Amino acid sequence: MINLEKIYEAEKNIKGVAVDTPLSYAPYLSKAHECDVYLKKENLQITGAFKIRGAYNKIASLSDEQRTCGVVTASAGNHAQGVALSASKFKIKATIVMPESTPLTKVDGVKYFGAEVILHGANYDEASTYALEYGKKHSLTFVHPFEDDEVIAGQGTVALEILQKHDDFDAIIIPIGGGGLIAGMAIAIKALNKNIEVIGVSASGAPAFKESFEKKSAIDSSSVRTIADGIAVRDTSKITLDYALQNVDKVISVDDEEIASAILFLLEKQKLVVEGAGAVGVAALLHNKIDNIKGKKIAIVLSGGNMDVTLLSIIIEKGLLKSGRKMKLTVTLVDKPGSLKRFTEILEELNANIVHIAYDRTSVSLAYGDAHVTVHVETKGHEHQKSIEKMLRQEDYLRE
Repeated sequence: MINLEKIYEAEKNIKGVAVDTPLSYAPYLSKAHECDVYLKKENLQITGAFKIRGAYNKIASLSDEQRTCGVVTASAGNHAQGVALSASKFKIKATIVMPESTPLTKVDGVKYFGAEVILHGANYDEASTYALEYGKKHSLTFVHPFEDDEVIAGQGTVALEILQKHDDFDAIIIPIGGGGLIAGMAIAIKALNKNIEVIGVSASGAPAFKESFEKKSAIDSSSVRTIADGIAVRDTSKITLDYALQNVDKVISVDDEEIASAILFLLEKQKLVVEGAGAVGVAALLHNKIDNIKGKKIAIVLSGGNMDVTLLSIIIEKGLLKSGRKMKLTVTLVDKPGSLKRFTEILEELNANIVHIAYDRTSVSLAYGDAHVTVHVETKGHEHQKSIEKMLRQEDYLRE
C-alpha cells in the first residue's frame, strides 16, 4: 500500500532530477468563474510532463542487477521520455515501445535521451502487451506507466509541491488516463487535508476509467479516440481504480471540442503550450463541468506540454474560424478581366485581409465562362463577418 511516507521518500529520490514546477495564479480563469484558480505547470517539467517523477522513482528503486539488464516500457510519449531520461541518469539501457500513431515530436523526444524506440500497435494497450513480451524475452524490467507503487508514489509528489505552497485549496483538479497521477496525488492530498475535494477529468473518447469509477468496478473499453493521446487508455487498472475509489471525490469528462478550446485558451491567455491530456482540467472549468466553484480556491494540474505541432496548427485554425477571426468564402464570377478586382475591392473596403486565394475555372459544376474563387480572410468577429456577407449579397456575389 502507498502512504504519505512513501510519497515523501519519492520526493527525496527525485530531488535534483524533476523540477518543482510553478504553481501560478490564473487571472482570466479566476475572473471568468468568480473563484481563485491556480495552475500547476507540469508542462514546464524537464521532459515536458509529470511522468519523469514516477519513472525516476521506479528506476531508483531497482536492484543493481535489474539496472544492469536494462528496462523496457510502453507509452504514448510522456512516460517514455521519463523512462528514457531516468535510464540515462543511471547509465542503463532503455527500450520504449510506442503506438504506431505516436506524434513524431514524442518519438524524437525519447530518442534524444538515448533510448531505443520500437513502434508497435494501434494504441497504448497493444504497445504494452508487446513490451511485456519483449521484456520477458530479453530479461528487461518492465516500468509500468501507472500500475506500479513506486511510479504512483512518484506522481504523488505533484500534490506535495502544490500543498507546500498553498495548503488551503477547496479543490484540486487532476487529469486521468491510466490513473497513476490521480492515485498518487489523491493519497497525498487526503492525508494532508481530507477536506480538499479531489476531482478527476478524463476524455470522453477514453471512457473506461470514468465508467469504472461510477460502477466501482474495472471496466475496459473496446476502443479509444481522442486528441488527448496522453490519456487515451483503453483498459482500466484495478490498482489505480481502487486508490481512486478510496480518495477521489468525483470524475467528470470533456470531449475533444472542449479540450481543443482549452488548448487554444491556454496558448492565448496564459502563454502556455499544453497538450490535450494536460488541458482537460481547464476544459472542464471553461465549459462549466465543475459545480459550486464560486468563491472557492482551486488548483488545476497541467500535466504535460508535449503537443504535436501539426495538431496544434489545426486547433488554432479551427479556433480562429469558430471565434470569427477568420472566414472562408467561395463565390462564382464571370471569368473575364475585372471580375476578381471588384470582389477584392469590396473586401478591402470592409477591412478584411485576404490570407489565401484560389481560382478554379475547371470544376464540372461550373457553367462555361464562370469561375469559383475561394478566399480565406482575417476578420474582426462575427459582426464583421455579417457585414461582409451583406455587402457581397448586395453586389450579387453571394445568394441566399
